Amino acid sequence: MRLVVGLGNPGKEYEDSKHNIGFICLDAYAKANRLKFTKSIKFHGELVKLQEAILLKPRTFMNNSGTSVLAVAKYFAVDLKDILIVSDDLDLPFAKIRLRERGSAGGHNGLKSIIANLQTEEFNRCRIGIDRDENKDVIDYVLGNFSKEQKKAFETLTAETNDIIDSFIKGVLFDTIMNAHNGK
Repeated sequence: MRLVVGLGNPGKEYEDSKHNIGFICLDAYAKANRLKFTKSIKFHGELVKLQEAILLKPRTFMNNSGTSVLAVAKYFAVDLKDILIVSDDLDLPFAKIRLRERGSAGGHNGLKSIIANLQTEEFNRCRIGIDRDENKDVIDYVLGNFSKEQKKAFETLTAETNDIIDSFIKGVLFDTIMNAHNGK
């Protein structure tokens, strides 16, 4: 069983925020594949259960994402190598995708929570650049909405993340997925 997690914050006020790029990508994947998320109190999130994978959007707010990830991973006995976390990254240019098999949280509170709950840094990541604005406070920036120009890039961005998620779900080796998408 594979687990694909998109990170974000629940609620209308955060729906279009930069910090919600993980939710945005999973929603685009679900729409492209005619899938519907259902709320789960047990798993602290919204999920889609497929034959070979689970898509998860934690509803715990970013700083507690690990609670939801751990609940799903334990219940469905998901191996760490079969987890993919889709999240934003301030240190990458907008819409730049960087795939990694492991690593630190890099200051990302959602990843910190997942690392603390899983007690390891050994899980796959799909980090998506949201850029950085040195003139704005980090919290205000990540919780701010995308510009109209940035939203225009979503179609290309989500086409690529859909391909990454599809390949991951189908069991393609993560090294192969990284080679296909890193450096684009």
